[in-house]
Amino acid sequence: MFVRSLSIAALCAVLLVSQAQAHHSHGNYDTTKWTTMEGKVTELHLLVPHSWLYMEVKDAKAESTVWALEATGPGGLQRVGIKREDVKPGAPIKVRCHLLRDGSNGCLLGYVTPMHGDPARGHGVEKDWDGGGGAGFPVPPATPAPR
Repeated sequence: MFVRSLSIAALCAVLLVSQAQAHHSHGNYDTTKWTTMEGKVTELHLLVPHSWLYMEVKDAKAESTVWALEATGPGGLQRVGIKREDVKPGAPIKVRCHLLRDGSNGCLLGYVTPMHGDPARGHGVEKDWDGGGGAGFPVPPATPAPR
């Protein structure tokens, strides 16, 4: 009976871990290229496990399109010093992100630069909105200098 219970517990643990790993795939984004866009924030949703920033972008014909930008969760944003008030609806921003492979209006958000003019809220300072080096890829540790 003990062996059976232990086997069931181990199976449950494996299933839980495999679901968590599958969730964090960036396979639907083209992570080989960066795209830069400018626009105005329409919405910000700080959710677990991923936050969403929506921005209105105008094309060459001055027609507006709303883009959905996926970022890390609120804990990851907080760890790198990003606060909800850094970008508010209506605020102009610049972003660097990885486009969705299917061509729809979405990106895996790497970096956001607020352009709202308020230095206290980070005007002109590019920050990593995916935690760990932009678009989910960890920053490699610094290599110690040779002695």
